[in-house]
Amino acid sequence: MEGNSTLFSGQSLTRQIKYRAVIVQMLVTVFICINVLLIITFFKKDCFRTTARYILFALILLADSFLLLMSDVLFMLSYYVITIHVWLCSIITTVILLYNFITPVTLTAMTLERYVAICMPLHHGELCSTRRTMHCVLIIHSISSIPCVVVMFTFFASVFDSFHKKHRLCSVEIFILHTWQSHLRSAICQFYFLIMCIIIVFCYIKIMKVAKAASGEDKKSTHKGLRTVVLHAFQLLLCLIQLWCPFIEAAVFQIDFTLFVNVRYFTYIIFSLAPRCLSHLVYGLRDEAFFHALKNVFSFCIKNINRQTRVVILHRKITI
Repeated sequence: MEGNSTLFSGQSLTRQIKYRAVIVQMLVTVFICINVLLIITFFKKDCFRTTARYILFALILLADSFLLLMSDVLFMLSYYVITIHVWLCSIITTVILLYNFITPVTLTAMTLERYVAICMPLHHGELCSTRRTMHCVLIIHSISSIPCVVVMFTFFASVFDSFHKKHRLCSVEIFILHTWQSHLRSAICQFYFLIMCIIIVFCYIKIMKVAKAASGEDKKSTHKGLRTVVLHAFQLLLCLIQLWCPFIEAAVFQIDFTLFVNVRYFTYIIFSLAPRCLSHLVYGLRDEAFFHALKNVFSFCIKNINRQTRVVILHRKITI
């Protein structure tokens, strides 16, 4: 009886893992399709490709779409307990750490762009030109790479060359060999988010002052900018919660392994997958120009799908 109970428990766990993996794949597919639709919309109009806020918005879309794919790969490797070479894992982790910071740093840059547009309208054209925005993209990548470089440098300095040839279950945790490395990584992350929060609060206060002094059409535009900053702050909060998730998971791991697996699955979907798409969709729908362009692209895609479906059905009838 005990053997049958253990067998049933094992089969139940295997079935649960398969269901969870399927759900994640469905969500990742849907979220990537939505992001791709938003990216196509960005490239459809010249005005989007030459405007600072749309360029930064596209950067977030590209970074988060790539991060969705890479994190999904790690998720599948983890759930099916597939090990890979440490050197290959280090490349994957480096990319994930880089793009994980690009989103919050870009959100901060977008908030600064709104601050310049509302509080310094005469200088907006000069400060937020297409050329300077492209320079800003390079700066964003440089700033975002610092935590990644620190984590990898401390890891490579702490291990022998033979360690890179070993097989391990790929995760960021395997590169944290000592407690001080974990504390250093945490300190850098907290410092980054402290600076970002200060910048967003500063921009919010400044825009709020302008909103109180504005009147008529300017007041409406300023309040819209204020709501945009609040949305950026909410997106940044989600990024901050995602940063705290590994520390919460580590504490839960000490209590119960099954609870740890459930918590990790929940936090992965709610704080890693969903914000990488839904918040961008809300941002795109709020912008009137982008919303109309998105609606046209969506209608075009639906018409193409319907046309291709009719062609396939007609071809089958002819074949029969």
